[in-house]
Amino acid sequence: MSDPVRVVVTGLGCISALGHNVGELWWALESGTSGIAPISRVPHDQVHITIAAEVKHYDEARHFDAREVLAYDRYTQFALLAANEAITDAGIDFWRNETLACETAVIVGSGVGGWDTIDRTFYSLHKSGKSRVAPLTIPRLMASAATSQISVKFGLKGPAFSVSSACASSNHAIGEAYWMIRTGRARAAVVGGSEAEISVASQLAWESLRVLASDTCRPFSLGRKGMVIGEGAGMLVLERFDDASKRGARIYCEIAGYGLSADAGDMVRPDVGGAARAIRQALETSRLSPEDIDYVNAHGTGTTLNDMTEVQAIKMVFGPAAWRVMVSSTKSMHGHALGAASAIEAVATIKAIEQRVVPPTANYLGPDPDCDLDHVPNVARQMRIGAALSNSLAFGGLNAVVAFKAV
Repeated sequence: MSDPVRVVVTGLGCISALGHNVGELWWALESGTSGIAPISRVPHDQVHITIAAEVKHYDEARHFDAREVLAYDRYTQFALLAANEAITDAGIDFWRNETLACETAVIVGSGVGGWDTIDRTFYSLHKSGKSRVAPLTIPRLMASAATSQISVKFGLKGPAFSVSSACASSNHAIGEAYWMIRTGRARAAVVGGSEAEISVASQLAWESLRVLASDTCRPFSLGRKGMVIGEGAGMLVLERFDDASKRGARIYCEIAGYGLSADAGDMVRPDVGGAARAIRQALETSRLSPEDIDYVNAHGTGTTLNDMTEVQAIKMVFGPAAWRVMVSSTKSMHGHALGAASAIEAVATIKAIEQRVVPPTANYLGPDPDCDLDHVPNVARQMRIGAALSNSLAFGGLNAVVAFKAV
């Protein structure tokens, strides 16, 4: 029996509330700097919660020409920018390698796709009184728009599709790309997620669920009040280890395994058993034990129930090792970017492995009795990370966990 195909990460790209590239993201994470601030895209007199983790100082005209601006929703723009950074970082020119381009998958996760286009269209019809909409409205708002535009922009002709599983969308995308390369369905992949949902309607909808914090996001902390909506995109380039080694690529880490499960329960109330099954499966597929894991980039939304449930799931799977592993939530800094969250968190986890630094849980006030693991409060920690998990536990009980390890 031949050895299994190893899948490695050779390119990273990101745009988020912490900056417009991976370097800016990592500087903020390492220093514990939060990107949560008063909302600029929403009039404060129309909502009750007036904070969010927006991509700041963003001017689409600096990145795209007028024709492209007409064609790209904000979420597609973010996806294209992150994909461009990741592909450039990987050092691959797909236009010059037709064979590889035909064997490279594009998979993008998003919870809602072109929300900004939908929101603006309804505003123009029902508030501004217009009787027609822009001709490219449908191609802009499709949940698969970012996938299509990345394939067009970079000449990628392999398997291409989008994933929508709420907050787990990006981890599902990364995991499926990993399996496609492992099983020979693809040779490489450009994969991740993007989201741009901050608007009056969206903010009011989240407020109605009573899960938003009015002060800041403080996962696992005493006094936490909820999540803070974010936006942005994270993208990875995945390759077979042998291909990356042969061309002398920089290898950030290896994707070691992937677990997924459904709670089959409540749409908004997380289930300990469902989360534990996904974590356990990620360990089993990666042939790692709880003792091998040094760091967990937690789903950690900052809501009372979600954080407590995730801690219980980690204890259920890890046993005594749960109190040894470091468990932090970077949502405390870049906010909850919904369908893009686990893509941004994947970038954070990979950089943590590369830089040997565990990003902290920011805004931490003190230990909560229900969250009594090592949550790396407020200050990053220098530490070699041999292996790490990135958890994503989504609304609807859709769970996805990706395991990464140093090469």
